[in-house]
Amino acid sequence: MSKASGSPVLLKMEAFQPIGSFKARGMGYACQESCRDGAKHLVCASGGNAGYAVAYAGNQLSVDVTIVVPTTTPEWLRGLIRQEGAVVLEHGDSWDDAHAFATGLAHRKGGAYIHPFDDPRVWHGHASMVAEIADAGVKPGVVVVSVGGGGLLCGLLEGMHQVGWNDVPVLAVETEGTASFAASAQAGRLVTLDKISSVATTLGARRVAPEALAWTQRHAVLPWVVTDRAAVDACLKFADEHRVLVEPACGASLSAVYDQAEPLKGEDSILVIVCGGAGVTRELLEHWDRTV
Repeated sequence: MSKASGSPVLLKMEAFQPIGSFKARGMGYACQESCRDGAKHLVCASGGNAGYAVAYAGNQLSVDVTIVVPTTTPEWLRGLIRQEGAVVLEHGDSWDDAHAFATGLAHRKGGAYIHPFDDPRVWHGHASMVAEIADAGVKPGVVVVSVGGGGLLCGLLEGMHQVGWNDVPVLAVETEGTASFAASAQAGRLVTLDKISSVATTLGARRVAPEALAWTQRHAVLPWVVTDRAAVDACLKFADEHRVLVEPACGASLSAVYDQAEPLKGEDSILVIVCGGAGVTRELLEHWDRTV
């Protein structure tokens, strides 16, 4: 990747978390805090990674967990969630549909709803990755990160300001068909997409967290949109080079480096948050390669 970009590239390998993605941080912390407040039942709406992280945390914390997934969540990923002892319910064709159902369910059951991205506790948990990077003596010239609902972006920026990286720009990458952050940043207000049309389904929030847009007024955050083809190609190349499978949602940010996105040219060093993702298999990657 360093050769491809012409600058030193550093990888924060969140794909190596126990559940395969960065979600272990923020969701785990939010679950822990909810249990400290007395919660005995955790509820989350998720296309996969956040729900898997909540199920994992709930298992560790010995509390009941219900995960509401949209129809797009594959059965084998639902199986991973069930293996952690969680109940899986299906509702709607998108995360937004599942979210509306799950919040009502949590209220009826008296459980704690764990929002996948619009929760300060989640941001605080994600911020811990920046402290680890800074403790290793690293300060990059630019940070590259994929954006779905904006939880990782908010946590990343929170952590960057905690360690004094106020002057380090962020390239916020989405795929075409999921680019609610780019649309909001361009409009200067929150924009809700009509639908999600991308293989990067875990980037599939039709509207980002308000705090993600608010950060654009406090920090240099540049939206960047790539094609599904570019994201999948990056996943394939990353698998070849690093022997690690990641989702197209993660491939989006990797593709910005592989394809030498204009904002990255001339930077002294590039830090990529390899957010990972449990929603990928070799067979799925081959399928995406044939169809996108």
